Amino acid sequence: MIAEIQCLPDPMGVPGQEYRSVDAAIAVISASGLEYEVGALGTTLAGPPDQVWDVLRRAHEATLDAGAGRVLSVVKVFSSTDIDAPGMADLVARHR
Repeated sequence: MIAEIQCLPDPMGVPGQEYRSVDAAIAVISASGLEYEVGALGTTLAGPPDQVWDVLRRAHEATLDAGAGRVLSVVKVFSSTDIDAPGMADLVARHR
């Protein structure tokens, strides 16, 4: 499964740590051990569905734990029953 999450916390952070809540979400994804790539407007991750769903939930919650009063997370999910389903690198290779 491949998913992208964009966490939109309010407030985003605090003076001197403007992106603290977003950084907390990315830290959860990084610590998960799953393949991931941080983008300008979201983070893409890939792995077994149960693990991906768990990490998405924990990333969302991490923004609240980091001090956001509220958060809206936008999630896109790609899954396939094909044995030869494309991975993250396959989906972007021709554009790099």
